[in-house]
Amino acid sequence: MNLLDRRRFLGWSAASVGMFGLGPNLERAARGSRNYSRGTKRKILILGGTGFIGPFQVRYALERGHEVTLFNRGRTNRNMFPEVETLIGDRNGQLDALKGRNWDVVIDNSRSNPAWVRMSAEFLKDSVGRYFYVSSRSAYADTSLVPMTANAPTFTYESAGIERGSEDLPYGLAKALSEREAQRIFVGRTNIVRPGLIIGPGDETDRFTYWPVRIHKGGEVLAPGDPSDPVQIIDVRDLTEWMIRMAEEDHVGVFNGVGPFNPRPMAQLLYGIRAVTAAETTFTWVDGEFLASMGLRSYSDLPVWRPPTEGREGFARFDLTPEVEAGLTFRPLAVTTADTLEYHFSRSRERQAQLRAGISLERETEVLEAWHGRK
Repeated sequence: MNLLDRRRFLGWSAASVGMFGLGPNLERAARGSRNYSRGTKRKILILGGTGFIGPFQVRYALERGHEVTLFNRGRTNRNMFPEVETLIGDRNGQLDALKGRNWDVVIDNSRSNPAWVRMSAEFLKDSVGRYFYVSSRSAYADTSLVPMTANAPTFTYESAGIERGSEDLPYGLAKALSEREAQRIFVGRTNIVRPGLIIGPGDETDRFTYWPVRIHKGGEVLAPGDPSDPVQIIDVRDLTEWMIRMAEEDHVGVFNGVGPFNPRPMAQLLYGIRAVTAAETTFTWVDGEFLASMGLRSYSDLPVWRPPTEGREGFARFDLTPEVEAGLTFRPLAVTTADTLEYHFSRSRERQAQLRAGISLERETEVLEAWHGRK
């Protein structure tokens, strides 16, 4: 694998933070110094802990001296943390293993089931200090606001157009309802984090991975939309380490988990990825209307990219001042890219050949030929 030494690019990434004109304190925070002072030692219960984001929470919490307990069904990666106490149960009502125990913090990584959050929160309300819930940017009912903040409205049954009592809930509504369950039960003791697209090593969705892998192959790459289209995503380690540090302190409230501090233009993302590879790559920018006419959709066929069209102007334009003040930092794009490629090439050849996001080389060639041949 022809990857450049990742240190070669770190200087560019740090410099790019400064050019956005942040204040001196926020600029230092956004650069992401890894030398954090340790906060209060906590007893942390993690619901799940063996999926994508959970292992990073566990490792960082252990590294910082916390006492960690996992609660899960014992089916996924059951031997990942043999040194960590694991209580066996099921979020769907089988919570007896949690009886008679006390923790300072519980971190709920459940995907999108309000009933699970309600049952867990009710069961733990007298034995846990604070409830951390990993929600989603998708909980917002309106992303037209610029800049976006945690005060933007989230989905209700009415705004989502869903009848109350429906069992088939859209993802964004399910996340919003889950937030409210935690806040209703742990009044004044909740920490809600709304991440955007979570990227980095270990991500099996391949939504960010598509771009480093495609650019690593070289040649003419279809670059979607306008080069200035904003992007705000987050490295899984920035998200999870920040949550553990907030658990050490007394942070409560609602926070957005995206980055960097200022939106990164799509061009900066793609050229930044290219700088980490040794590939001979060129980008051909194809406008959104043409892509739509070819049946290609933003954020799915062409992942990460979601242009600021009407009604979505703020989707990747978050004001992250409260988050940075609460300790959120951002790894350089070079580090995320290099580590993502390293993880990708550690997978089996069959898995490498079957990315779960993006378009095939054949489809990309077809679209580029149509773009070049337009009259």
